[in-house]
Amino acid sequence: MSMARAPVDTVAFIDQYCALYHDQFPDVRSFEHFKLLHLGLVAELRRKSLPAIAKAVGLHDGQELHHFLALSPWKVADLRHERLKLTKRMLHNRSFVLCLDETGDKKKGKTTDYAARQYIGNLGKLENGLVSVNAYGVLDNVTFPLLFQVFKPQKRLKSTDEYKTKPELAVLLIKDLIEQGFRFDVVLADSLYGESSHFVDELLQLKLKFVVAIRSNHGVWLAPGQHVRYTRWRTFDRQFSDGETEVRSIREIIFGKRGTIRYYQLTTDTKTLPQETTQFLMTNLDGDIRKELGNIYGLRTWIEYGFKQIKNELGWADYRVTDYDHIERWWEIVCCTYLMISLQAPIFRQQETSTSNEEQTVYARHEWWDTGSGWKNILNNVRLITQPYIFCCLLLPWLKVFDIPTLYKGFRTLINAMNGFQCYIPI
Repeated sequence: MSMARAPVDTVAFIDQYCALYHDQFPDVRSFEHFKLLHLGLVAELRRKSLPAIAKAVGLHDGQELHHFLALSPWKVADLRHERLKLTKRMLHNRSFVLCLDETGDKKKGKTTDYAARQYIGNLGKLENGLVSVNAYGVLDNVTFPLLFQVFKPQKRLKSTDEYKTKPELAVLLIKDLIEQGFRFDVVLADSLYGESSHFVDELLQLKLKFVVAIRSNHGVWLAPGQHVRYTRWRTFDRQFSDGETEVRSIREIIFGKRGTIRYYQLTTDTKTLPQETTQFLMTNLDGDIRKELGNIYGLRTWIEYGFKQIKNELGWADYRVTDYDHIERWWEIVCCTYLMISLQAPIFRQQETSTSNEEQTVYARHEWWDTGSGWKNILNNVRLITQPYIFCCLLLPWLKVFDIPTLYKGFRTLINAMNGFQCYIPI
C-alpha cells in the first residue's frame, strides 16, 4: 500500500531496522509512531510510559502513541509473523537452545484483562498481577525473543476464552515454532514444567531433547523389588556467562533401572546440600553428560536473570492500558525492539558484508563505548548512537524560549554523524 508521504526520519539505525516492518502499517503516521516507540524503548528512561517516551522523541504528549496502540488499524499477528521471518533469516538455519519461562508483573486493581491474584514467579509470592509464558532462544550466549502467551486465570476468563495451564501454553508455543521451521538443540524449563506430565509427554512425542528442573520430592513409579540408587559425586566446572567458573558437584539418581529419562542432582556443597544452590534435573539427553548438564541447564538460570533485565530495560511492564489486545501490541513492539538489539551481537553481525568493521571504529572512540559482546553491552552502544537525537528532543522546548541557532545546528551535525552507524540487517 502506497503512503501519502515519506515518513519523517529519526536516527538511521532505528529507521533501517523499522523499515523491515514498513508494509505492516496502513498509514505513514502509524509507521512513524512504530519507529518512535523503538527510539523511546531503547532510551535511558526510568519508566517507559507513553508520556515519558513522547517527551524523549519530540512529541507533544503521549496521546498519539496511545492512539497507535489502541486504535491504529495494524495487526499484531502480521507484525509478529514479520519479526519471526527476520529471526529465521538471522539464524541462517542454525539450531539453538529454547528457553521457556513464565514472567509476571504486579498490577493494581481489577480493570486490567487477566490480572488476578496469583503466583508471580519473579516476585516469589502471590500478588495481583498479569502473567505470561515466554519462549526465547539462545545462541552463543545471546538471547532473542520468539513467542509469548498471556496466562488467563480461570476466574478472569471471558466468554470466548478457553482455560489452559502454563505448561499447556508452553506446548502450544513449541508446536507453533516447529511449524514455522525453527530447530532446537535442547529445551530448558523450570520445575513448573518439569513436574507437568503433559509437558514432558509432549516433548517426548515431538522427539525433542530437554533438560527440566524437578522438585526434590519428585516421584517415580518403581517395580516391586526395585529401589533408588545414587552414583558417587563428581565435580565439574560451572561456566558462567561472564567467563568465570565455579566448582560444583553432580550425581545421578537412578530409580530402579536406568531408562531413557534420567535424573540428576547438582549442588555447591555435597555435605550440607544448601537449598538455594542444589537442583534436581530430569533429562533425556544420552551419553555421559555429567560434565555438560550443569552448564546446559545453567543457561536457563542466567538467561532468566538476563530476561528480567531486558524486561526492565525495554519497559515490558510499563504499559498503561487495560485491554489485553492493546497490551499484546505493546509486548510485540517490545519484542521487535529486543530483536533489534540482539541482531547486533557479533555472532550475527559477523555475517555482515555491506559495512566493514573499520567504518564503525570511529564510534568506538567514545569513552563510554562498550566493547563487550553481551546484550546489555550492545544496548549501551545503541543508546549512545541515539543519544544526540533524544537529547535534542528534550532540549527543543528550551530552544523555543532561548533562540540559540548554533546549538540546534550543532545537534543536527552530531545526529547526522550518528546516521553513519549502520544497523545489521540479515539478508
